[in-house]
Amino acid sequence: MIGFTVRRLAEAEYVSYGSQSDLRVLVGDDQKSSPIRVALQTCQPAYDVPFHSHPYTEYLIVLEGSAEFRIEVDGIQKVELQKGDTVELQANVWHAFSTSATEVTCLLGIHISSERIVNYKGGVKTDSRGFRIEPDVALA
Repeated sequence: MIGFTVRRLAEAEYVSYGSQSDLRVLVGDDQKSSPIRVALQTCQPAYDVPFHSHPYTEYLIVLEGSAEFRIEVDGIQKVELQKGDTVELQANVWHAFSTSATEVTCLLGIHISSERIVNYKGGVKTDSRGFRIEPDVALA
């Protein structure tokens, strides 16, 4: 359609992080057809994302559940986010998070970049697009 684009969740690209988390890409693609990238991530209880950074600003909005975010600036800073809370992560700031130990957590991530770029601290395996590979993952 001219003037707008519709993306349906049921048709969104699916990325598996194994049995503990998955991602649905809502805006953005490998052709860099959008100036931003937006994804919905669903995490099982006690899911942990290791320290990583992006060379652009990222926003994370907690839609369901809760998560503890850790930011590495002048030591480790921690903040607990609940449903409806948003964190703005500045470019090149190392950050990590762990989700609620008792409930499923859903996050909306907005990357202010047409390309998804992720830099993990040592030892984390990724695919060619920077998506983390968990030991039990069969890439979609």
